[in-house]
Amino acid sequence: MIRIVHVIGGGLAGAEAAWQLARAGLSVILHEMRPVRTTAAHQTDGLAELVCSNSLRSDDADYNAVGLLHEEMRKASSLILAMADAHKVPAGGALAVDRDGFSQAVQAALAEHPLVSIQREEVSGLPPAEWGDVIIATG
Repeated sequence: MIRIVHVIGGGLAGAEAAWQLARAGLSVILHEMRPVRTTAAHQTDGLAELVCSNSLRSDDADYNAVGLLHEEMRKASSLILAMADAHKVPAGGALAVDRDGFSQAVQAALAEHPLVSIQREEVSGLPPAEWGDVIIATG
């Protein structure tokens, strides 16, 4: 039997969780409510959309805990950090990105992965018991 993990939420955490699970050989169903249900903060229906700022904060791994986390995520083959690096814009010591390009690249990578299925639907309650393994990453 194929093991399927459901990930609820296609933000930064949900997108990264889906990526890491698929890299580990697990089938993933990623549930994202947009565009079925929109929010005042979101402007697109893209996965991993940055809504408040284009900055992922400091990228200084030597003197900043956030920068150290970035480095650790890079070493773990993070999709979020790979796409952030690919869509980086000048921001001094911060890791800032082109928000649209970043979100589109994350979405494309997940959509193209053979073990990831993206379902555009709102999960408005507790997941059904038959789903088994579930990660709730709804922000």
